[in-house]
Amino acid sequence: MISIVIPVLNEGATIRQVIRTVKKTSRKTEIIVVDDNSTDTTVEEAMKEGVRVITSSQRGKGISMREGMMAAKYDIVVYVDGDILTYPDNIVELLTDPIVNDQADFVKSYFTRQAGRVTQLVAKPLLSILFPELAHFQQPLSGMIAGRKSLLSRVQFENDYGVDIGLLIDMHVLGARITEANIGRIENAMQTWEQLSKMSREVSRTILHKAEHMNLPQENLETLGNINIIREQMEYSILESIDKLHKMVIFNLDEVVFTENYLHLAAAAFDVDLSLQQIMEHHTDPVTILEHTATLFRDRNLAELLEVADAIPIVPDIKAVVRELKKRGYACGIITDGFECVARHIKNKLGMDFVFANRLHLYDSVATGEITIPEYFLQQDDDGLDALPRYNKNNILQYIAHKYHVTPQNVIYVGSGSDGSNLLKEAGIGVAFDSRVPFIEKVADKIIPGPYMAPLLSIAQASPEKFRIKLPPISKKQARRIGIGSLVALASAGLVYLAARQIRKNGQEREKSLALNC
Repeated sequence: MISIVIPVLNEGATIRQVIRTVKKTSRKTEIIVVDDNSTDTTVEEAMKEGVRVITSSQRGKGISMREGMMAAKYDIVVYVDGDILTYPDNIVELLTDPIVNDQADFVKSYFTRQAGRVTQLVAKPLLSILFPELAHFQQPLSGMIAGRKSLLSRVQFENDYGVDIGLLIDMHVLGARITEANIGRIENAMQTWEQLSKMSREVSRTILHKAEHMNLPQENLETLGNINIIREQMEYSILESIDKLHKMVIFNLDEVVFTENYLHLAAAAFDVDLSLQQIMEHHTDPVTILEHTATLFRDRNLAELLEVADAIPIVPDIKAVVRELKKRGYACGIITDGFECVARHIKNKLGMDFVFANRLHLYDSVATGEITIPEYFLQQDDDGLDALPRYNKNNILQYIAHKYHVTPQNVIYVGSGSDGSNLLKEAGIGVAFDSRVPFIEKVADKIIPGPYMAPLLSIAQASPEKFRIKLPPISKKQARRIGIGSLVALASAGLVYLAARQIRKNGQEREKSLALNC
C-alpha cells in the first residue's frame, strides 16, 4: 500500500491530468495533494478528482513534502511533481518496485529531458568533491522519488530548491539502500535565468550545509566558501493583493462555515476535551483561554490538525456562493478565534482570498503549544501607554480600513452573533446566518435562516453603502402605540419617495440621451 504525495503551487492547468496518471497504478494507493497556498484554481481542480487536499502551513516545497509525508497513512511514500504531463502510466510502479521487492529503501528517478544546467554545473561537481559516493546519480535533483516513511520521518526537508539533493544526502548518511529508476522522457517548463540562479545558490547551500555536519576536510569547505549561498526567502500574503479592491465579505469560520465546533472536536479527537472544558470554566480572559488551549495541542502535527477540520461538514453551498461573489468583485475571506493553519486550509478549499486568525506555532510542522495573537485582534485601551492591549476581534474593521483602505461601509460580515454582535453592527452589512441569538434582528441588517448561504447573493447585489441608513427597530408595543394607520402612512411615504427618485433618475437619463443626440 502506497501514499502518493503531490506538492503543488499554482498548477490548476495540469494537476488533474497528473492525478489521473498516478491513478492508473494497479497498487492500492491514497493520493494527497499538498497545496502550497496557490492563488489559482489548483485546489478546486484537485478536489474534482476526489483526492485528499491539505494546505501547507507555510510556502515552500520542502514544507509541503514533509507535511504530505506526515499525512501519509502507508509506509511507502511516493512524490511526484504536479506540473508534468509526460509521466508514463506506470510511474508509480517504476518508483516503488525496488522498495516493494525489498531491493531498496529510497528510489531516485532519472530521465531524459531538454536541459539540466544546475545539475551539470553545480550539483554534480559539488557532489564529486564532497560526497563522491553520490556523484554517479544521473539526476540528483529529481523530485520524483519514493521512500520508506520510517526513514523519511528521520531526515530534514529543506524548504527550497535544495530539498531534493538534501534528501538524497540524508538518506545516504542514514545508510539507506538507494537506487535509481528510469522514468523515460520528462518535459516541463524551462526556467528563467533568475530561477536558475536562485536554484544554484540553494542547491550549493544545501550541499555545503550537509558537508559541514559531516566534518569533511576543512580545506574543501574553504575552497568552496567563496560560492554565494545567500538564501532568498519568499514571503507570501494574499491580503496584499486586495489593496485596490473596494468591497469584501468576511465569513466567521466557527459560526457560519463549519457546522460543528473545531476546537471541541479536535480536543475530543486528541483526548483533551476534559482539559478544554476546565479551561473554559476557569478563565474568562480571551488571551488566557487561547494560550492555555494552544498547550493542549502540543506535539500534534499539521496533518492531524487538518484531518479534524476535513471531517467537519461545511455549509453545503458556500463554495459556489464564494465563487459568485468573487466574480462580482468581492474579496472573500475568513475570520476566526482559532488557528491560522486550519483557517488557511479551509480558505484554500473554498477558493477564498484571505484569513484573519491566531497563529499556532509550528516547528517542523509540529505544534509547539505556543500561540501568537496578531495585531489586528488587539486593541489598546485608553488607560495609558503602560496598559496592555486587550483581545478584541471587532478591531479587525479598523485594521482593514487602515492597512487595505477598505472602509467598514464596504464590508459584508457574515456571522451568527454568538461571540458578540459588534461586527454585525459595525460592518456595512451585517448578515446573521442560522442564528439562535435572541433579538439578533435588532443587530443584523439581514438575516439568513440557513442552512444554505445562497440568499447572500441577493444581499450582495446592492452596494453596501445603501444599507447604512437603518430604521430603528420597532417593538410590538411601539407598533400598537403608533397605530396601524400610521405605519401604513409611513410605508406609503417611503414608496412615494422611491417612486420620485426613480422618476428623477429617468428624467436625468433622458436629458443625457438628448444631449448626446444633439
